[in-house]
Amino acid sequence: MTQDSQNSESQSGQTIIINQTEKRSNGIGTAGFVLALIALFLGWIPVLGWIIWLLGLIFSFVGVFKTPKGLAIAGLVISLIGIILLIAVFGAILGSAALL
Repeated sequence: MTQDSQNSESQSGQTIIINQTEKRSNGIGTAGFVLALIALFLGWIPVLGWIIWLLGLIFSFVGVFKTPKGLAIAGLVISLIGIILLIAVFGAILGSAALL
């Protein structure tokens, strides 16, 4: 055996490539989503619901700038829809009270 054939036999092993993907999460976006969901049910409680809605909106907005964005965007949409509903309901109550 020549020197070249021994080198090629010793280097002909298998190359193993380990590709580990890092599982990323968006904790603040998830917190905003959860708070937005809780606010849907507790939003009608005068002070507590409003605080939870505002926190859900803020956390979701901050979470939109991180990856993954899915739950953060969902929380932002839920918070915005909830605040619009809350304003509409209170506007209707104040409007009917003004007529009396």
